[in-house]
Amino acid sequence: MLASLRDRTRRPDLADLQGAQRLGTGPAGDGGRFRDTFKGGSTFRLMAEAWSLSGDYFECCNCAVACPCVFGSDPTHGSCTVLVGWHVKKGRSGNETLDGLSFALAAFAPGNMLKTKWEVAIYVDEKATPPQRKALTSILGGQAGGPPAGLGPFIGKVLGIRFAPMTFHADGKKRSLTIRGIAEMNSAAITGASGAEVKLSGAPLLLAPEVTVGQHEKLSLTDYAWKWDGAGGNSFYSPFDWKGP
Repeated sequence: MLASLRDRTRRPDLADLQGAQRLGTGPAGDGGRFRDTFKGGSTFRLMAEAWSLSGDYFECCNCAVACPCVFGSDPTHGSCTVLVGWHVKKGRSGNETLDGLSFALAAFAPGNMLKTKWEVAIYVDEKATPPQRKALTSILGGQAGGPPAGLGPFIGKVLGIRFAPMTFHADGKKRSLTIRGIAEMNSAAITGASGAEVKLSGAPLLLAPEVTVGQHEKLSLTDYAWKWDGAGGNSFYSPFDWKGP
C-alpha cells in the first residue's frame, strides 16, 4: 500500500483498500490544505507519534443491500453517496487521550468507486479540545499513517472539514449517527435465514475485515452542494481497531 500512495499518478485498484484492511478495520482549515494531507507522504508518517483508536464503525449508502461497490461493481443507482462514522471507545495519540470522540467522512463517487475519484467532506466532534482536534485531523488526513492513509489514491477533491456536535449510538443491532444541522443516519441489522445477523467478509472494498449487513431507515445530509435524503439503502457496521504510523 505504501508504494501505491507514493505513486499518485496511477488509478487506485483493489489492492489499495485490501492493504487498508490488513492494517486495521479500514484540520481545521480549508479544503486545499486537508486535500494535501490525504496524500499521506512518507515524511509525515516518519514524524508522526504512535497512535491507536478502537471502537465502533458504521456506514450507510444509497446502494441496495449489500452494496455492489464493495465488490468493485458499479453503484446501484450509477453513483454512490456514503456517510461513514466512527466512535472512539479507547484512543490515544502520543500523550493525548481520544476516548469518547466521534468523527465521520461523507463521500460522493460519480460512478464505479475504483474508476472515478471521490469528493469527500470530513466531520470531527466539536467537543474535541484543540490538541485532540490536531491529533484526529492528522490521523484522518493520512499524515499519521495507518489505515486512513490508504484512502489517498481514491480522493479527488476534499470539500473541507467541519467541527460539529456529533451523537453516535450503538444499541444491539441498531446504529445511529447525528451531525447536528448537517446529517443523520440510522439503521438496523438484517436477519438471516437462521435468525442470525448477516455477515460479509473479504470483499475488496470493505472498510473492515468483516461487517454486519444492515438496511438504513434514514440517510440524510445537507452540506456544500450535497442534498441527500433516502431510506432503505445499505448499511454496514463492525468494531474497528486502528494503529499508526
